[in-house]
Amino acid sequence: MMRNMNILFTGCPGCGKSTIIESIVKRFTQPACGFFTREIRESGTRMGFSINTLDGKCGILAKKGMKSRFKVGSYGVCIDDIEHIAVPSMVPKRYNEYVVIDEIGKMECCSELFRKTLISVLDSEHHVIGAISIRGNRFIEEIKKRNDVEVILVTRKNRDNLAGISLNEFLD
Repeated sequence: MMRNMNILFTGCPGCGKSTIIESIVKRFTQPACGFFTREIRESGTRMGFSINTLDGKCGILAKKGMKSRFKVGSYGVCIDDIEHIAVPSMVPKRYNEYVVIDEIGKMECCSELFRKTLISVLDSEHHVIGAISIRGNRFIEEIKKRNDVEVILVTRKNRDNLAGISLNEFLD
């Protein structure tokens, strides 16, 4: 049996994918690179999403009212921050580095550079741990079908258990 090198969590928005990944990343003993996305809230209302890299850089993924030629729902997508903050964070600098990608979704995939870099990282010897949209376009669905990707569905019932598992348990 082929050992899956890449673990991608999927599930409905708010099910706990990012929390699980964060919990696993906190217990890493190996170096890691990559990014998390976070909600941008104003007066309790979600106004967009930020990009937060593991090495401390921040940017905007998408925001309501942002002028952009790329839109996902009511959000304008910030291609510049995806390509200048998220994408460089996905490129490992050491041979044993894990790559964290939270998330592979419609907004991130508006960037051709993001898509190309994602394929390159998945094709590499590095382990990828990330989140992927439960529903997506053809590109997202093809990522889920790769032989080197294990997709794990997160639900309210299994999320606490998944957060306690080490990445090595998923990879063995």
